[in-house]
Amino acid sequence: MTSASASVSTVPFAGRRVWMVGAAGTGMSGLARLLGAAGAVVGGEDAEGGEAVERLAREGVRIRVGTGGELPQETDLVIATAAAKDDHPTLAAARARGVTIRTYAQTLGLLHGARSGVSVAGTHGKSTTTCLLTWCLVRAGLDPGFIAGATCGALGGNARAGAATVPAGPFAGRGGLLVTESCEFDRSFHHLRPATAIINNVEAEHLDCYANLDEVVESFSHFARSLPPAREGGFLLIAHEGAHRDQVCDRVTAAVETFGPQSGAAHRVERAADGTVRVLFRGQETLRWRPALIGAHNALNGAAAGVMALRLGAARAAVESALADFPGLDRRQQSVGSMPSTSGAIRVFDDYGHHPTEIRVTLRAFREAFPCQRLVCVFQPHQHSRTRHLIEDFGRAFEDADRVILPPIHFVRDPESERSLVNSEMVAQRIRAAGRDAVAVPDLAAATAATRAFVRGGDIVVTMGAGAVWKVARSLVGGVADAG
Repeated sequence: MTSASASVSTVPFAGRRVWMVGAAGTGMSGLARLLGAAGAVVGGEDAEGGEAVERLAREGVRIRVGTGGELPQETDLVIATAAAKDDHPTLAAARARGVTIRTYAQTLGLLHGARSGVSVAGTHGKSTTTCLLTWCLVRAGLDPGFIAGATCGALGGNARAGAATVPAGPFAGRGGLLVTESCEFDRSFHHLRPATAIINNVEAEHLDCYANLDEVVESFSHFARSLPPAREGGFLLIAHEGAHRDQVCDRVTAAVETFGPQSGAAHRVERAADGTVRVLFRGQETLRWRPALIGAHNALNGAAAGVMALRLGAARAAVESALADFPGLDRRQQSVGSMPSTSGAIRVFDDYGHHPTEIRVTLRAFREAFPCQRLVCVFQPHQHSRTRHLIEDFGRAFEDADRVILPPIHFVRDPESERSLVNSEMVAQRIRAAGRDAVAVPDLAAATAATRAFVRGGDIVVTMGAGAVWKVARSLVGGVADAG
């Protein structure tokens, strides 16, 4: 679905010659689209390329693939992915020429300044809630822009420009709505200046950037305090429990309301046995729908999106219809297909979950959906430092899996020294100690082979992780499984 009014404010990007380093990343490629809609002339580079580069090329954005090449002479702004090192040749060239360099988060903050920003933050559920909220606002005719760290086919990708001004609701006439997935990694969401925000939950995560949970909580508090005061429309919707609400909301001047299944939540979320979800505000029903997405966690994601959509002026009927038929997004409980075997089909799903809580709630959702079938999880741990810090939690996260197959930890961001401190066999040992069946294998190909050898007709296979484990799911579909 595309916007009928695709322009955004021309300040401060109209006419700028922008070069993007790491342009094929999910967030960066979405940012390229928003900058192009804001009047910038956008180009860039990416070490690996891929589908995102091909899509940008079709939209007129030239992306150079590889590590060689010069920074175009006319460039007056370089935007770098967080993965780019300080000694990256393009960044060094920009510094030598005095060209301004900004991060993804800094640039998104500038776009927020020209729009009515709506941030979706939290340790888990950001991408899904961002896309759910955007889908509700689109269906309600409010024509929002958005950017997310995942691809949503229903929304045409991972970004859309939206209307230049808000057409209706409490922000009518202001800069158009811009819904942004707002990440706490490296405190990047501190660069944003939203008008309203959602905080789904707060847990220990990104412990390569934060010393402990207390620092994570303080970072979210800093973010919440950046919201405008209530008299200017500032509004924070935060989980009633699980978000360290008292600490996060200390000294926040925006209006604050809570959501959750607890009786004390301002927006109480009820989930019936048949999957129907209701939201009650001070005892009065405000939303009711039966979601296509499975799991209690997605009921909460939908409730947060629905409550915020109503707050922004969406009609109840439009919101309920949107929440009911939202088809999901890539790598979030995504059905990849069926793997035939001699004893019947085996359904294969793929999911981005890489934190113990994400694993636990996702596997619980699959167990609820498929109570009588064996559940096989191929989990690739992501980042050695995360695995080391949370290894005991990982051990307890697979209680709903009948077998866990673990390829090697995906190495990213950490210093080389972290490799020797933890490995997938250590995670498998914790899982076995918790009473579940787990085996570590040497690579993704071995994970595919081990899965094929184990599964039988009727099984459910879920590949999970933020690395390349999705390739296992694709390899399994179309393969023939051992009947035993």
